[in-house]
Amino acid sequence: MGNPDFGERVVIRRLIDARRADVFAAWTDAEGMREWMCPGTVLRAEAELDVRPGGRFRIVMVTANERIEHTGVYRVVEAPAKLVFTWTAKGLPETLVTIELFDRGGQCELVLTHEFFPDPGVAERYRSGWGTIAELLGRWISGRSNRHRA
Repeated sequence: MGNPDFGERVVIRRLIDARRADVFAAWTDAEGMREWMCPGTVLRAEAELDVRPGGRFRIVMVTANERIEHTGVYRVVEAPAKLVFTWTAKGLPETLVTIELFDRGGQCELVLTHEFFPDPGVAERYRSGWGTIAELLGRWISGRSNRHRA
């Protein structure tokens, strides 16, 4: 991992109408992730998750023209509050993602921090992607809640 003073950082904050435990569970559910880990032109995601400190993950985002692989290692797993994992993708050095979840009066505040980007252009692409992913995650959880209530 790089020097903490090196690189760009992206921070995404979203209020999700769900319990913190449900949002944490979504980040550890490979099946569900296929539906919400789909920014931009991504049609679906494939996920293999070994959610434990030292465990690895592999997420492949599938577009009409390519398969974009992301891999990493979980550093911190503290249900239902925090996940920290490395993030590596083609052409990107190892970066670090921290997911923090806070109770906010019956809702969950998601704070996603992705750091150590080599340049502002790459960070900006990820800012857009993570913003979309946070929105899709919120909709996916809301849809599941509504289906379970019916």
